[in-house]
Amino acid sequence: HPLVRDGLRARLEAVPGLQVVAEAESADAALAAAARAQPDLALMDIGLRGANGIDATRRLLAQQPGLRVLVLSMHDGPEYVREALAAGAVGYVLKDSPADEIVQAIHAVMAGQRHLSAGLEPAPATARSRGSEALTPREREVLALIAEGLSSRDIGQRLAMGVRTVETHRTSLRRK
Repeated sequence: HPLVRDGLRARLEAVPGLQVVAEAESADAALAAAARAQPDLALMDIGLRGANGIDATRRLLAQQPGLRVLVLSMHDGPEYVREALAAGAVGYVLKDSPADEIVQAIHAVMAGQRHLSAGLEPAPATARSRGSEALTPREREVLALIAEGLSSRDIGQRLAMGVRTVETHRTSLRRK
């Protein structure tokens, strides 16, 4: 979101030693901007246009293996954290964290440390593999769209189903 990017840029540029060299509104724009600017660190949102931030992280690190990625997201589920770390991110900070925590996370990640917002833990790989086996193909579709940040209404429109059906799938996904 432009407003979030503007506020984050203003806060980060006020920190000595930090400089925002690029920003992007979609996964493809992020890949292109990173190729041009060659940043040391990328702040990645999970809900991007064109691809989710986890896929974009994989693509970005394939393009620039030495880059450090810090995920900044509203999603606090352990499966998101695990997927982000598996994709190569070295940190995960929630969007509702204080600005100081985001700055601390950037410094930690740049120092080669992993940083997770308080209370976040990645889901164990074994729990994910059991859960993913139990997911139906439709639940996998819904989950992928949730990871892109779409609302239940938007998911319903995209998959030609009612909002209540999407909510039923969401409930089933949480249970699994």
